[in-house]
Amino acid sequence: MASLKPTRYSYVDIKKITNQFQDKLGEGGYGTVYKGKLSDEVHVAVKILNNTNGNGEEFLNEVGTMGRIHHVNVVRLASFCANGFRRALIYEFLPNESLEKFIFSRTIKNHSLGWKKLQYIALGIAKGIEYLHQGCDQRILHFDIKPHNILLDHNFNPKIVDFGLAKLCSKEQSVVSMTTARETMGYIAPEMLSRNLGNVSCKSDVFSYGMLLLEMVGGMKNIDVTVENTSQVYFPEWIYNHLDQGEELQIRIDEEGDTQIVKKLTIIGLWCIQWFPADRPSMKLVVQMLEGEHNLSTPPNPFTCTGPTKTNASTSKRYLQQELTVTSEIE
Repeated sequence: MASLKPTRYSYVDIKKITNQFQDKLGEGGYGTVYKGKLSDEVHVAVKILNNTNGNGEEFLNEVGTMGRIHHVNVVRLASFCANGFRRALIYEFLPNESLEKFIFSRTIKNHSLGWKKLQYIALGIAKGIEYLHQGCDQRILHFDIKPHNILLDHNFNPKIVDFGLAKLCSKEQSVVSMTTARETMGYIAPEMLSRNLGNVSCKSDVFSYGMLLLEMVGGMKNIDVTVENTSQVYFPEWIYNHLDQGEELQIRIDEEGDTQIVKKLTIIGLWCIQWFPADRPSMKLVVQMLEGEHNLSTPPNPFTCTGPTKTNASTSKRYLQQELTVTSEIE
């Protein structure tokens, strides 16, 4: 892990590192993750990729790109394996697993981390996404921001993982061409499903981040996509209505100052899930809102938009700038 450039291992090495795949950490649509050791001191997470199709050269290009990503809030790629159709990614091991475990699990008390720690985690995630959008040689769009893809280290520093859906583009390129939407339902931006709503861009990650933020506030999934009953309460709309009408948010508060944190995270989350991409803030502005002490304005209702207009974008930008002395990067 000392080297900045990812090391290449053989599949035989991978079996040794994982002790014959003994300790399974999890499984997803793109592969199975096992715990492993590079040495007695260095523990890693080894992801064996399911997809055996595709061009091996593209995989190596992806590895090369990820190998250049170095940010405290993005999981570090230590090494990889590319033996024909056998491909694996080896990341730093993070002992506290995913954020999902802490905000959705029935066995762990909701918000046991405390609101200050949740705000700290929210800021770290935002900084990681901002780095992907603006801090690399090429802009990296993640396209799968969700609690499951946010891992926590021993100090609960958040780190973004799983770049299976990520796309690269130049910083000058504000619009991305997408053939199909493969992002997780519940976090997918509207424009990913219908180009009539706007172009796919880094603002699509902003939408997913907003949905994640609201799930952190509510301590539950915004909506259960496995439930057929469409009359169930949609948490983002429920909390917007309470905020807009000046009602109590009815979120558990433990310490003095928690109320302001909850309100701040809620307002920022609602700004991020504005229906049209141009109405959402950039991740740079999201970081500034999280770090600032301003009383943020409640955003326009994201659930009543009827069509994209220049007025929507300019009005949203003006609302934000009423309380902030920064310029929104409307794209």
